[in-house]
Amino acid sequence: MTETASGSARGSRAKGTKTAKSGLRIERIHTTPGVHPYDEVSWERRDVVMTNWRDGSVNFEQRGVEFPDFWSVNAVNIVTSKYFRGAVGTPQRETGLKQLIDRIVKTYTKAGEDYDYFASPADAEIFEHELTYALLHQIFSFNSPVWFNVGTPQPQQVSACFILAVDDSMESILDWYKEEGMIFKGGSGAGLNLSRIRSSKELLSSGGNASGPVSFMRGADASAGTIKSGGATRRAAKMVVLDVDHPDVEDFIATKVKEEEKIRALRDAGFDMDLGGDDITSVQYQNANNSVRVNDEFMTAVENGTEFGLRARMTGEVIEKVDAKALFRKLAEAAWACADPGIQYDGVINHWHTCPESGRITASNPCSEYMHLDNTSCNLASLNLMKFLDDDGKGNQSFDAERFAKVVELVITAMDISICFADFPTQKIGENTRAFRQLGIGYANLGALLMATGHAYDSDGGRTLAASITSLMTGTAYKRSAELAAIVGPYDGYARNAEAHKRVMKQHSDANAVAPRTDDLDNSIWAAATEAWQDVLRLGEKNGFRNSQASVLAPTGTIGLAMSCDTTGVEPDLALVKFKKLVGGGSMQIVNGTVPQALRRMGYQEEQIEAIVAHIAEHGVVVDAPGLKPEHYEVFDCAMGERSISAMGHVRMMAAIQPWISGAISKTVNMPETATVEEIEEIYFEAWKMGVKALAIYRDNCKVGQPLSAKKKEEEKEEVTAKAEDTIRAAVEKVIEYRPVRKRLPKGRPGITTSFTVGGAEGYMTANSYPDDGLGEVFLKMSKQGSTLAGMMDAFSIAVSVGLQYGVPLETYVSKFTNMRFEPAGMTDDPDVRMAQSIVDYIFRRLALDFLPFETRSALGIHTAEERQRHLDTGSYEPLDEDVDTESLAQSAPLAAVPAAPKPAAVIEVPAPKTAHSSAELVEMQLGVSADAPLCFSCGTKMQRAGSCYICEGCGSTSGCS
Repeated sequence: MTETASGSARGSRAKGTKTAKSGLRIERIHTTPGVHPYDEVSWERRDVVMTNWRDGSVNFEQRGVEFPDFWSVNAVNIVTSKYFRGAVGTPQRETGLKQLIDRIVKTYTKAGEDYDYFASPADAEIFEHELTYALLHQIFSFNSPVWFNVGTPQPQQVSACFILAVDDSMESILDWYKEEGMIFKGGSGAGLNLSRIRSSKELLSSGGNASGPVSFMRGADASAGTIKSGGATRRAAKMVVLDVDHPDVEDFIATKVKEEEKIRALRDAGFDMDLGGDDITSVQYQNANNSVRVNDEFMTAVENGTEFGLRARMTGEVIEKVDAKALFRKLAEAAWACADPGIQYDGVINHWHTCPESGRITASNPCSEYMHLDNTSCNLASLNLMKFLDDDGKGNQSFDAERFAKVVELVITAMDISICFADFPTQKIGENTRAFRQLGIGYANLGALLMATGHAYDSDGGRTLAASITSLMTGTAYKRSAELAAIVGPYDGYARNAEAHKRVMKQHSDANAVAPRTDDLDNSIWAAATEAWQDVLRLGEKNGFRNSQASVLAPTGTIGLAMSCDTTGVEPDLALVKFKKLVGGGSMQIVNGTVPQALRRMGYQEEQIEAIVAHIAEHGVVVDAPGLKPEHYEVFDCAMGERSISAMGHVRMMAAIQPWISGAISKTVNMPETATVEEIEEIYFEAWKMGVKALAIYRDNCKVGQPLSAKKKEEEKEEVTAKAEDTIRAAVEKVIEYRPVRKRLPKGRPGITTSFTVGGAEGYMTANSYPDDGLGEVFLKMSKQGSTLAGMMDAFSIAVSVGLQYGVPLETYVSKFTNMRFEPAGMTDDPDVRMAQSIVDYIFRRLALDFLPFETRSALGIHTAEERQRHLDTGSYEPLDEDVDTESLAQSAPLAAVPAAPKPAAVIEVPAPKTAHSSAELVEMQLGVSADAPLCFSCGTKMQRAGSCYICEGCGSTSGCS
């Protein structure tokens, strides 16, 4: 039963019973006294029309919604379609961001006043204004259930993450089905551990054999699939955990592997086995993430190559011994074959448990970031890290640790207030959550922050910066929790667990003290974190703590898009080129804005930055970008592409920040299709050694049921047809030999002589053309007569000239020789070609500008300085025609059709391919790689990974629970 507001007390003490303790004094962070945050921004009306690109049908439409003018199209679309309440087309429907934020913030503020959180009405007003400002400016976001439910007539469920419990009885198992279904119905996810259920190798009290937990998973899986297909806004998200010492663990490991074999067989027989296909429902166990919970005893046995005992559930005695390495191998083989099961490390999880006297941590939510007691829930909120990076545009950067800490205090206060008025899906979850008050503050945009500050994701500097921010966040959260305990009391379970809770706080503080420091950016953050942890120990000893848990790192799928984040959770960037929707329709592809920030941080000049960004816009990668030092390539490594981050790089990042996360980290470690079982074993083993709490791997293309778009299927058919035609043509066509004929230039011919310098080397180029203006010969002279370079350039120019006269197109030479890298290289004195990777690179860029038509050289990414400036101003390189009317100009240059803020230097936007509908699809097209992810059930767009879940960039739908 869902509890109502009148069904139970909401806080640690009854509403309105003011004590002698004073409330919180709320400090202003961003707001101005006497000025409402809404009055400080410009508002505009937008039309939100979202379609399914596969069939053109309209999924959602609401016109005239009001948002700040700086909100992106994607953020507006997602917030309007996902979070606005009321039936579309009725007076009850919300029509703007103000209504949405007010619905939430005023509910929180009133509850804070009702439950005596604030020292005065003035503090309550500051709280309201600061919370409003932070949401309005996308500085942080609550998890989706808050946006769905708070301030509405329906039950005010604020938690996204739930952990259930199931015992060894039919009544408990049927309760599991029911409770899980109610949570799915509300759009959230749940996890549980099935290890209390006796194994199929044990007897029932009646004398027969037990069914075992794997058999009961079938019923729960079918229930989840039915609720999903019954019209929920997203797929049911669930986690099933089994302990490694359970006698049925091998059957559990093999469940999805066997089903994958079934999918292959049915697909080969002609059935539609794509994810979402008509026949995929016949396959079992597809609606859950599975994880094996390993303990230190088992991992030590793996390390030593010894046996390990599987224990009866009812008596605890060892009923079977297995080879630990062999079992570990089966776990890795299953993960290699189908990405399941993941792994959870029981020892480190419970070593950091603040409430062991109230029970062990046995399970997690579906995305693996929330880990606490059974029958509890956690509400989440995530901060947008890029909002705290101060950058003067000249390479001088700092992370505003002081403002970051103040926002953490504000958000933690709001999150704790929400538990006072929240509703819960079951009575047990409501009672336990109010007794332990688990919170999950976290962040998004870490990958973007690291790149913008010139740190490679897989580097000591990148890990140190991430760790310092994480430590400051969790330390500040627990500090505020101790301050709240002085005002409204510690959580009910604190007295029983006080010593353990303080021990864990000491563990966090000790880890902070010995953490490495790297550079000017992280040193000040570590100093603030150290001060915060000292306050935690001091205030906690005096007051206790209001919350048994403070932080997790969630996938931040939908809310990350709502905050216009480039990266989700703890993930690196997907790729360097992004897909961007435009106001009024249309789309652009844009080079990630963090790239020029990173280049300035590393000391590159604006001319160099412009050339590097132009290269990325054309090729999608930094390899061979003009003027970019190879040692800086790693800063721009992404999740996909030629220089994708290694699997162990992801694990090292998780290990670096885990000591300052109360819960865990939602993350899937992506591995290439060529990865071996041995490499997966290494990942799982090293993660245990490094102190990671949980992880899962995904080997590209290991899932048979990933859907192919209709376009992909058609391409495969066309490829087969083309190969057949080529074979036939080769068999019947005669071999005809063509010989080129040299066309010599006349005695008198027009020419252009250009003087140039490249990296300090001076030279002259004379380019002569035919009377019809086609280039026919090139003479190159270097200033140092008789040098090897001068001689080679003479010979090279003769070879090129002969080739031109035999009919080799100039564009062929340009495509072959531009971007060729050797010394001398560097700055030039040519305003149209500011950087050159070599003399040859410069020569052919100059020839292209002088002799190739605009369309040809534009396709090669070669433009004049005037054209590049025009692109910054209008969004198009095309020459402006005075006879072109305004309407056609708007169509050819969409950015000019709407008011827009001036774009910073080195931002390059070009029209996105019409067949791309998201960044994942754009990357597939530009880099020729496969974004191994499902298509969105709502809009048909290729999804992308967010933690251990998937998020649709097109409409905000997610396969996760946050």
